[in-house]
Amino acid sequence: MKTKFVSLLSILLGLIIVIFPIMGVIGVGSLIGLSALLMSIYLLIVGIAIIDYNNSGAILDLVLGLILLFLSICLIFNPSLLGFLTEISMYFAGIMLIIVAVVSLINNRNSRYGFYSGIIGIILGLLYIIIGTYLSNPIILGTLIGIWLVISGILKLMDR
Repeated sequence: MKTKFVSLLSILLGLIIVIFPIMGVIGVGSLIGLSALLMSIYLLIVGIAIIDYNNSGAILDLVLGLILLFLSICLIFNPSLLGFLTEISMYFAGIMLIIVAVVSLINNRNSRYGFYSGIIGIILGLLYIIIGTYLSNPIILGTLIGIWLVISGILKLMDR
């Protein structure tokens, strides 16, 4: 039951991230902050869900979730912070996506399909950094995170 809930939550949050940039124009910091907030919610829930059988993975998910939660709140409620963190935040978000993907690899190394969500996350994290370097388009960057969440949720559902 927990796995199905986490999978559906991942798909829902991913779709929200993919669709949200189309719904209106908001500040770049808020968009990146919202993406990080949704990813942090996902990580915190996954960390709580897997704590019964994977303590090290749960701790990694919870710590990453708390770091992303702090960063997202800072970006959402302090827009002037974005001016200071613009370049760093793009790389940081890509690096966090890669780290989250590595944690997913560790957590799902015995899983049939879950392992691939880690591989896809690493690829999307690298794309995030490359695209962020040359385009700096928050809609594309937020969409990459959403795509990873949707793919992870689908792979988790297939792995049941």
